[in-house]
Amino acid sequence: QVQLVESGGGLVQAGGSLRLSCAASGRTFSSYAMGWFRQAPGKEREFVAAISWSGGSTYYADSVKGRFTISRDNAKNTVYLQMNSLKPEDTAVYYCADSDYDVPGDYWGQGTQVTVSS
Repeated sequence: QVQLVESGGGLVQAGGSLRLSCAASGRTFSSYAMGWFRQAPGKEREFVAAISWSGGSTYYADSVKGRFTISRDNAKNTVYLQMNSLKPEDTAVYYCADSDYDVPGDYWGQGTQVTVSS
């Protein structure tokens, strides 16, 4: 069992940066591949980025490639999403979850709102 809590969202101007964190509880966190997903108003939830259990492999949606970086610190039970060059279309609620590349698993956080103003 893993419980996830996201933080770090907020309001930022286009071109700005934010770093999201996903803190996990549970001793088995380091055995899970993890991902970030987002849902914009009126749209379906979509994949953003994923990272292997070791952190050695990462995978990104084309829309964020080159701008976002996913990382993890298993000693701190935390996954991060560094978001640079933010665009208004990045506005969404961002969720972390266990995942198999772009397929989410069973464990989800409550989400954190990211709003990018133009």
